[in-house]
Amino acid sequence: MANFKFSQPVMGRRTFIGGALATGAVAALAGCGGGENGGGGDASGKKVMNFYLSEPAFIDPYNAQENQGTAVVFSVFDGLMEWDWDSASAVPCCAAEAPTISEDGRVYTFKLREGMKFHNGDPVDAESFIRGWKRVASPKMDTPSDICYHLAPVAGYAEFNAGDTDEFSGLKAVDELTLEVTLTDPMADFPAVCCHPGLAPVPACADEDPKAFLEQPIGNGPFMMTEPWKHNQYISLARFEDYYGEKPSLDGVYMSIQKNPDTAFNEFQAGSIDFASIPSGKIKECIEKYGESEDGFTSTPRKQCLLGTELSTYFLIPSPQDPVLADPKVRRAVSLAINRQNIVDTLFEGSRKPATSIMPTSIDDSPENVWEDCKYDPEAAAKLLDEAGYPANADGKRDVEITLNYNGDGDHGDLMSAVQLDLEAVGIKVTQETVEWATYLQQLSDKNFSLGRLGWTADYPTMDNFLYPNFFTGADNNYEEYSNPEMDAAMLAARQIQDEEERKAACRKICGTIGKDMPVIPIMFYAHNYIGSERMKSFNYDAQTKPHFETAELA
Repeated sequence: MANFKFSQPVMGRRTFIGGALATGAVAALAGCGGGENGGGGDASGKKVMNFYLSEPAFIDPYNAQENQGTAVVFSVFDGLMEWDWDSASAVPCCAAEAPTISEDGRVYTFKLREGMKFHNGDPVDAESFIRGWKRVASPKMDTPSDICYHLAPVAGYAEFNAGDTDEFSGLKAVDELTLEVTLTDPMADFPAVCCHPGLAPVPACADEDPKAFLEQPIGNGPFMMTEPWKHNQYISLARFEDYYGEKPSLDGVYMSIQKNPDTAFNEFQAGSIDFASIPSGKIKECIEKYGESEDGFTSTPRKQCLLGTELSTYFLIPSPQDPVLADPKVRRAVSLAINRQNIVDTLFEGSRKPATSIMPTSIDDSPENVWEDCKYDPEAAAKLLDEAGYPANADGKRDVEITLNYNGDGDHGDLMSAVQLDLEAVGIKVTQETVEWATYLQQLSDKNFSLGRLGWTADYPTMDNFLYPNFFTGADNNYEEYSNPEMDAAMLAARQIQDEEERKAACRKICGTIGKDMPVIPIMFYAHNYIGSERMKSFNYDAQTKPHFETAELA
């Protein structure tokens, strides 16, 4: 997925902001067609979970780019496939069965389940998937998607995305319930790609009234939006009674949008929120008071603190426009100057791990992935700065300045201050600049930053998903504009390897080689630091930061 807004793990691949809680942290759940109204939880007798959320960037699946927005999209939409953690594989969701694959590995044929409906009653068919996927790839959207790279392997994507044609040649509705997808080249991980929430089907009204759909998407998932998104306040979901699958136990979910995660935690302590992030310095205290989850991902009464390892990496991004950071020696020096162990020990009470590369060890723990300069060695950092032409003067200062750019509404301040102290210790002058999340994302796109920060959570748990989106030339999340034609070719070749172990071996070589250039500066691997309320009989928040409201139960 990708851009995290918080240093605290928030819900997954990318964006947010926040407002004040409604009184009592509950809001009315409007019934379909303007029927009954029910308060969030106890007052109305409805089983409503109150869930902390930061302001998303998008909740329309076509641009579901971060964990705040995807928390909504996962609840409102179902795609062809979903990731099964028990088997560690993609399994059918809207697809009635696993896809058939042509002998050359390029054509995937998906048979859809019968009887599926959108929340407005429209049927879910093959054309609705094509409609949804074309919106992701279309350059004609008012705001073109930042996640269109997921469809780059599909034949005809390049021409369609460039606006050269209105036809997406690799997508075909064979009949009402049969979708045929043709790839340009074989891609063994393509079923996993189909798990991404952005590749959901959409009804015709998504094209007929895109502005309304942006604010209140109409999906086919277990929950439906009861009203348009109340920006910086809340998002209200109700159970979809005509859902094709097993009905959720919850009547609804009230997503309370908070700008400050500490405010959400205070509301949790007051009994108004059922799920929030644990503030820095309070993990051990919360474990003592509320108990620790047995599996790290599931909250149950008196075992409420979730500390499971996420498929996520926090990293710094050198701007391609910054003349200082354009020098790989300076980037390597910055990396060597940062005491990652101190950051995870002091800010996260040892609950996270220092990053050894962009590749989380929870995805692949091979030492071949390790980047040599992802360690703490201030003496080596100083030597590299000398070699780069920035010698220290008598008081240890150097004629070099870096600005740390980040979103101030995401609780990154303590971490960035720790980085600042480390860099100043080797003579680099450091300043900090903060803006709200939406503005920050625009700064990244405009290359209007010096040394920024992001987090990347797996869109799907594959090694390729940490390499291609971040380092392939021109990829959407490649904000540092890294370009290595040899690595581009290697990434494309690795995608075609059918044997999983051989494919992983190729990805390890790619990861290690990219690390020599230090295009980004990995800081830490994420772990959950969340807490569920005692009201939750069971609630799972998985390693991909996906909230499983569909299986949640209130005590």
